[in-house]
Amino acid sequence: MSAGRARPTVLAVLLAGGAGGRMGPLTAGKAKPALPFAGSHHLIDVPLSNLVHSDVSDVWVVEQFQPHFLNEHVANGRPWDLDRTHGGLRLLPPYEGAEGEGFAEGNADSLHRQAELIREFGPDLVLTLSADHLYRLDYRDVVDTHLAAGADLTMVTTEIEGDVSRFSVVQAESGRITDFAYKPDEPTGSLVGTEVFLYDTDVLLDTLAMLLDRDGRLEDYGDALVPHLVEHGTVAEHRLEGYWRDVGTLESYWEAHQELLHGGGFDVSDPTWPMYTAQPQQRPAFVAAGATVANSLLSAGAVVRGTVVDSVIGPGVVVEEGATVRSSVLMDDVVVAADATVETALIDLQVRIGAGAVVGEADSGRSIATDGDGDAGITVLGARHRVGDGEHVPAGAQLPEPA
Repeated sequence: MSAGRARPTVLAVLLAGGAGGRMGPLTAGKAKPALPFAGSHHLIDVPLSNLVHSDVSDVWVVEQFQPHFLNEHVANGRPWDLDRTHGGLRLLPPYEGAEGEGFAEGNADSLHRQAELIREFGPDLVLTLSADHLYRLDYRDVVDTHLAAGADLTMVTTEIEGDVSRFSVVQAESGRITDFAYKPDEPTGSLVGTEVFLYDTDVLLDTLAMLLDRDGRLEDYGDALVPHLVEHGTVAEHRLEGYWRDVGTLESYWEAHQELLHGGGFDVSDPTWPMYTAQPQQRPAFVAAGATVANSLLSAGAVVRGTVVDSVIGPGVVVEEGATVRSSVLMDDVVVAADATVETALIDLQVRIGAGAVVGEADSGRSIATDGDGDAGITVLGARHRVGDGEHVPAGAQLPEPA
């Protein structure tokens, strides 16, 4: 970009309204972007921090499903320097009484329901993001790619290993997307879309309106919006190198924490590009004499008197004497009572596991790796669940939050 040319204005729209059905009990009462990661961080911290480091200061968060935890966490955007008089963070819940009212039926529909607000705001470009991916990216580089290509849409892509059928699988030649298959049954190749899209604003809004008139409804971006632009417009590719992981399933969420603990995962504390968050106001973690903690993360306010191995311990968690936690993620204020065992589990906030209880496999501390189908036998307990003294919750069970 020439030195004398002004940078285009960018509006970031963070799509945080999905129900997160693949996360089972963990998202029954909260939006997926509010899920903790690495103890005291949350998934939404990742795109918000990337935006701040990229000097994108106009950020709208589109909400729908169970937004209360999410609202409490992001508050006014202060941890990300988005608490501004002009611009900054803006929360957009569903509304009624005007065009676009009601609940969206997908992320493309969500964008269309904000069309009038976007037109009034008048950005040159609209950057749309999801909040269930772990990655570092300077979005200014995406803008440069977009401008150089004269694109209608620029899609951020990455190469991944394993099953790609739950992603958007793309083909690219000479920096241009030539084919787009949305969650194909028989995918070709390993290049996928990361759900980071940069649109020319007029192209985006005009295309959404045209598709709505043509089809009568808008659903997800992969149903009509992106396929139409790939076929009829100019869609550029911006390749993301380095770590990227979708954590939108229980297995991938658990695996991402294990990668973090064993090396090669997503380090939230990288000093060159840190992930900011609203830190819990609690005292430092306490490890009692006689406790064992190995290869684990302990958040503020945690108290460990037992054994913790290969696990992430959230704020305010208590692991009592004789209790053992292995290969698990324990969220805020969980209590693991004396002599209980927790193995390969995801435990939501304020759960109590009774004395002598067993949750998951109690198998000499082996770390269970996923097989080719992604089945790790992960046990999941929803928020505020109560496991009685001596009770056994079998591996792979998913128990919801009490009614």
